[in-house]
Amino acid sequence: MDDLRDYKVTKIEYDKILICVDSDDFVSSKNAFNYACSLAKHYDAKLGIVSVLETGDLNIFQSLDKDTLAERRNEIKELLEGYGQKAKTYGVKDVHLMVTEGNPGHVIVEKVIPAFEPDLVIVGVEEKNRNRNTIGSQAARIVNDSKVSVSVIR
Repeated sequence: MDDLRDYKVTKIEYDKILICVDSDDFVSSKNAFNYACSLAKHYDAKLGIVSVLETGDLNIFQSLDKDTLAERRNEIKELLEGYGQKAKTYGVKDVHLMVTEGNPGHVIVEKVIPAFEPDLVIVGVEEKNRNRNTIGSQAARIVNDSKVSVSVIR
């Protein structure tokens, strides 16, 4: 009780926000992206936008075909450029785009978060098929394993 009595609420500020967007599930990413842009604009924070080339979605032949991988990387890069432009049009001043590959939950927690060092990670939740290995279905892993605060948006 003494701890609460002496406690004073302090304002939380965000300098870096990371939004994880799913390259093949706009529905789960849309609300999370809106939230991330709103916070980034409000706090004048850097906004990192990441998407993961989910190598588990590729069959063995696709994963070995350099042209298929290059095409998929390019598709994700173009998608992120679209998200980045939307964020800038909304008023976010500092936008960083990141494309990575692998298992989304693992890559985001083990590589992207340590490299970008956000104050807050925002991720949407896939409503339909949470057993898939997508960003939206990996929200629980990101929440459980991240060393920074994570907001899950529906």
